[in-house]
Amino acid sequence: MSGRGRLAACAAAATLMTACSLLPLATPNSWILQAAVLVLLQTGVGALTRRVPLARPLTVLAQAVFTLLVLTLMFAREQALLGFLPGPAAYTEFGNLLTAAMQDVTQFAIPAPVTPGIRLLLLGGVLLIGLAVDALAVTYGSAAPAGLPLLALYSIAAGLAGGDGTRWPYFLLASAGYLLLLLAEGRDRISRWGRVFGGAGATRAGYGGPLGGPSGPAVAPVRTGRRIGAMALGIALVAPAALPSMGVGLLPTGGSGGGNGRGGGTISAVNPVVALQDNLNQPDDRIVLRYRTNAASNSEMYLRIVALDRFTGDKWEPAQRALTAVPKALPGPQGLGSTVKSTEAVTSVAADKSYVQMWLPLPYPATRVQVGGRWRFEPTGRTIIGDRGQTTSGTQYQVNSLQLEPTPQQLAAAPPADAKLREEYTQVPGTLPEVVATTALQVTKDASNDYERAVALQRWFTSGAFTYDTSVRSGTGVQAITRFLRNKEGFCIHFAFTMAAMARTLGIPARVAVGFTPGSLEPDGAYAVGLKDAHAWPELYFEGVGWTRFEPTPTRGNAPGYTQEAAASDSGPAAPDTPEETAGAGASTGPTVSPSCVGKDAQLGNCDPLAQASGGETDDKGLWPRVGEWTLRILAWAVVPLIVLVLLLPLLWRRRQRVQRLGGGQDPAALAAWLQLTGRAPNPAGAEGDGRHGEARQTPKGTEPDDMGARDGARTLAAWLELIDTAWDYGLRPDESETPRRVAARLIRDGGLEGPAAEAARRLATSVEQALFSPRPPMATGTAKDVRLVRDGLRGNADAVTRIRALLLPRSTVRVVWRLTERWSAATARSSERLRGVVDGLMRPLRQRGSS
Repeated sequence: MSGRGRLAACAAAATLMTACSLLPLATPNSWILQAAVLVLLQTGVGALTRRVPLARPLTVLAQAVFTLLVLTLMFAREQALLGFLPGPAAYTEFGNLLTAAMQDVTQFAIPAPVTPGIRLLLLGGVLLIGLAVDALAVTYGSAAPAGLPLLALYSIAAGLAGGDGTRWPYFLLASAGYLLLLLAEGRDRISRWGRVFGGAGATRAGYGGPLGGPSGPAVAPVRTGRRIGAMALGIALVAPAALPSMGVGLLPTGGSGGGNGRGGGTISAVNPVVALQDNLNQPDDRIVLRYRTNAASNSEMYLRIVALDRFTGDKWEPAQRALTAVPKALPGPQGLGSTVKSTEAVTSVAADKSYVQMWLPLPYPATRVQVGGRWRFEPTGRTIIGDRGQTTSGTQYQVNSLQLEPTPQQLAAAPPADAKLREEYTQVPGTLPEVVATTALQVTKDASNDYERAVALQRWFTSGAFTYDTSVRSGTGVQAITRFLRNKEGFCIHFAFTMAAMARTLGIPARVAVGFTPGSLEPDGAYAVGLKDAHAWPELYFEGVGWTRFEPTPTRGNAPGYTQEAAASDSGPAAPDTPEETAGAGASTGPTVSPSCVGKDAQLGNCDPLAQASGGETDDKGLWPRVGEWTLRILAWAVVPLIVLVLLLPLLWRRRQRVQRLGGGQDPAALAAWLQLTGRAPNPAGAEGDGRHGEARQTPKGTEPDDMGARDGARTLAAWLELIDTAWDYGLRPDESETPRRVAARLIRDGGLEGPAAEAARRLATSVEQALFSPRPPMATGTAKDVRLVRDGLRGNADAVTRIRALLLPRSTVRVVWRLTERWSAATARSSERLRGVVDGLMRPLRQRGSS
């Protein structure tokens, strides 16, 4: 591979290594494999256009066109001309995907599911950075500025992920990629000038000169690269810390959740408040859920997503709680007594594929959930949350739930809640304005118990003094609550969160549930839930009944029966609790339907697939998903040994090389280097030679060494090279411009060698001089012992860190990289020569025909 080819490969590697910093932002991480393939193809297009050659701007343009065509093929194939040529419809699809992506990143917290829009953002962003890095570093030949797009990519990832102390591996990976790019550019520049000192043959053999180190002129560019790299990496380290934190969401929306969704920790999920307002303001009421139920009425079939029970002052959010596996039977609802009348309902739910979020909508309280996939259970809030990228998209599940019918008398007679529960769910921030508590006391001044206070609050909100308006600015903090009480306009989140805050000031445990109202009845007996059915409502706790729903939002949902009876029993005309009910509430007299498609409809095939859910506890995974899952597990188990092996490769290579050099055998590389350095290099074809080493000799008559002399010379040089590499491993960099005696003196001085170790270094220097310049090399006796003495001396004078590095990550292993690159260059040169010969052979008849 040419120097420019190595530089292009390093540019692609630097881009992908930096792109790994995006991995914590979205899951699953399979998108990085697609990005790797696309970046490599993009790099290949650049390499081909540079070989033509094209003008630099045309090379960049060719890569940009290729990138556009590939993205069109992946994301807008149906709208494109011939499946890959972008036209107006394809650009419209790109716009729709990007719009959906921006909506997704405002709703999802990290790690977000990789929706089509987010996948386009990830792949398109990585390809754009890859194009910029390739253009700067390779096409225009300036690798240092290429760190700017890499820095931008890493800084964006670090800023979005936040400073949780777990991002240092990604920083190291990105920094290693940039340094690799700088060093590749340095080697490319040096290769254009060639080495100033040292024979060409020795350099190709990997030994350079007597010390086998890099040539002197290479040191300055390497040092310059290190300085540039250190400065750029310092900026990359400081920049994310200087940027404002963006919270746990992909955009600063106050999303909830955190952690990685594994084990018993918490799992990030969609921001329910932002999603709710977005859903209510959609121009089309798109259906997201369909369900069938055997309940006599669906008026209480609120599909609850999450409970927001922590009020920080800035917002309401779910408390971070431990998660468990979804049990076969869910634990009993908190606080529910045996005297409350309840009826079990069975409901089959099917989510549309376009409905993507990480909480599973459930009727409350659910007692049993049968669902396939990776889901976790949060017992306190009785919510089920997707794990490791699991979302509701296309999910079908069956839920057993209780329809509770508490009476006003049971609620009014409820004893005080447990002290611990009461303390947690009546907390209000110190910044809550006094007007909230004052208003709550004024509204409930005639009430004699918590139940009557709750009903009074609900009646006050629905009495007509407040206006329902979804265009009001969203918010759940103290400022939003104060503004709502002053302006008396808002939508369900304002009503729900304000009533919950007021109830807490009265000492009533309260939280807010977010989900959907019951939806509307369809002709086939199923119920359809649309985006505009999104809703929020307060839940208040009564001992013996548990968490109980109230409905303070006018024109939305329906007031529970136990609050209507209380209103009717009051003297005087009751305030209108719900001026307008949803269509779902009016379906209370509808027929009882089966939770699955059965009977004549099933025989005729008239069932809507989205309206059916899997029954029983059978696993919905087919054979190939199981095979894929087990394959991933096997690969995961194989990764750890593979990583350990990779980490041990430098140590194993050095041990093998040391044994080969000092073990008494013949080191072919040392023999070849000795023959070249002593002027006994092979003859051209046909020259005389003994052929015993596979080499022909061309030396003055009477100076040819015998086989023993060649072996002794090669062994002495092998021991010397081992000494040089050992010193390099301990931090003493080789300098090929020095003579063996000066090398030994420097090792004794800088390595602190004394006594036997110093004498051994001098003996080795004398031996290698005789092996290189004497007509008959001396016998190589004691050289291995001398190398060990010097190594013991260097080890004894080194600190612990240097000793560990010399063992596990020896510096001299860079020779492997040098040898591989040289062999690759030689192989590509031979391939190019052969290809040129084939092309010339094919073109020769055409030229002859043209000349005739």
